[in-house]
Amino acid sequence: MIRAVASKLTSLMRNYFPSTFVFAVLLTSLSMVLALLFTGAGLSVTLESWASGFFNILTFAMQIILILVTGHALALSPLAARLLDRIAGVGRTPVQGVMLVMLVGITGSLVNWAFGLFFAGLLALEVAKRTPRSDYPLLIAAAYSGQICWHQGLSGFIPLVLATPDHPQNFAYQLTGIAFPLSQTIFQPYSFVPVLLLVVSLPCLMALIHPREDEVTEISSEARQVLVGEEILQEKVRHFTWSEKIDHSPLVSALFVVIGVGYLSFHFYGKGLDLNVNIIILILFVLGVMLHGRPVNYVRGAGIAIRGAGGIAVQFPLYGGIMGILSGTGLAAIIAGWFVALSTPETAYLMQFLGTGLINIFVPSGGGQWAIQGPITLEAVRLVGLDTPRSAMMVAWGNQWTNMIQPFWALPLLGLAGLTARDILGYTAMTFLWSGVVFSTFAVLIGYHLL
Repeated sequence: MIRAVASKLTSLMRNYFPSTFVFAVLLTSLSMVLALLFTGAGLSVTLESWASGFFNILTFAMQIILILVTGHALALSPLAARLLDRIAGVGRTPVQGVMLVMLVGITGSLVNWAFGLFFAGLLALEVAKRTPRSDYPLLIAAAYSGQICWHQGLSGFIPLVLATPDHPQNFAYQLTGIAFPLSQTIFQPYSFVPVLLLVVSLPCLMALIHPREDEVTEISSEARQVLVGEEILQEKVRHFTWSEKIDHSPLVSALFVVIGVGYLSFHFYGKGLDLNVNIIILILFVLGVMLHGRPVNYVRGAGIAIRGAGGIAVQFPLYGGIMGILSGTGLAAIIAGWFVALSTPETAYLMQFLGTGLINIFVPSGGGQWAIQGPITLEAVRLVGLDTPRSAMMVAWGNQWTNMIQPFWALPLLGLAGLTARDILGYTAMTFLWSGVVFSTFAVLIGYHLL
C-alpha cells in the first residue's frame, strides 16, 4: 500500500512537474499576481520588490555554491573517499543502504544543516555505486529528507535567534527584554520527542517505499564519475619546470592550511562553536586542500565539483526575487494574517504551523521567513495568549516541513547527483505527508496544553 502510493506520486511528479527553473519562474509569476490582487502595492512596487530580492540573494547564492564545490572537492580526496566507502559498506542491501542514508541525513542535519545535507548526498552516491539494484533517486531523496528536522537541531536559525539577545531579528527580546535559551526551544519535550519519532520512523518509511527490484532506477554511468577517486586526482607528474614543482608542492598547501587553521582557532576561541555558513565553507576548503596534499590535486577536484553548480547559480536569484515580492509588498503578512484570524487558543499553534508551511513554498529560507513572520508571530502571541518559544518553533516546523515538496534546497544535491526535481519529489512527498501528520499532531497537543 505505502509502496503503491509512493510509486503513484513518483509517476505523477515525473510526468507533470516541470524543471526547477520553470517552476521558479511560474512561482514568481504567481507571487506577483497574488501581490497585485491582495495587497495595495502597485505594479511598480511589486517589480521593485522583486528586483531587490533578486539582487540581495546573490551573496547567499555564492555561499551555497561554494559549500557544494568545496564539500565535493573534499570528498574527492583519497582519505574522504575511503571514509565514505567504509560507511557505505554498512548498508549491504539496497534497503539497508537507503535506511542508512536517511539516518545519516537526519542525524547530520541535527548537528548542522549543511553538513547533514551534503554528507548524506555524497553517501547516497557511494551507496548507489557499490550496492547493485539500489534505487538512485530514492537514495538522493532520502539524503534530502534528512533536512526535515534541521530547525530543531543545533544550527536551527529561529531557536538560535531567540537565544541571542543582540541578534537584529530577535524581535521577542526587542519587545520584552527576554531571550529564550535553547533549553526552552529545541531541548523541550514538545520539540525533541517528534524528532526522535522521525529519526526512528523515516528510515523505516524509506525501506517501505523502496521500489521492487524490477522497477529500480540505478545510478547512471555519468553519475558514477562524480566520486572519481584517487586514480584521477593523484596522477604522477614529472616535474620538468619550476612552475610545475610549485604546483605540486605540498608546502604551498601547508601554508594555506596554516593560515586557515589560524583564523579558525581565533574564531572559535572568541565566539564559541559558531558554525555559520562562511565558517563551514572555510572548514571544507581547508580540509580539502589538506587532504589533497598538493595544490594541483585540489584544483582538479574543484574543477570536477564545479560542473554540478551551473543550474543552481541561475535559480537562486529567482527565489530571491520571490522573497522580495512577499516581504516588500506585505503579501506574506497578509497570508499569515488569514491563518491567525482562523485560530482559536487551542488551534493557534496548528494554524501557525500550516500557515508557515504555505508561505515557505514561496519563501524557502529560515532567516527570510522569520524576518517576515517573526513580528506577526509575536502579535499572535499577544492576541491569543500563546507561549513565545512554542509559537516561534511552529514557524520553524512549517519552514522545514514544506521543504519536502519545494525543491529549492534540493538544488545542491540535484546538481551533485545529476538528477532533476521530478526524479525525487515523489519520494520526498512521502516524507512530507508523514512528517505533516507528526508535526500537526504535536501542534494540537501543544494547543491543548498536553506538552
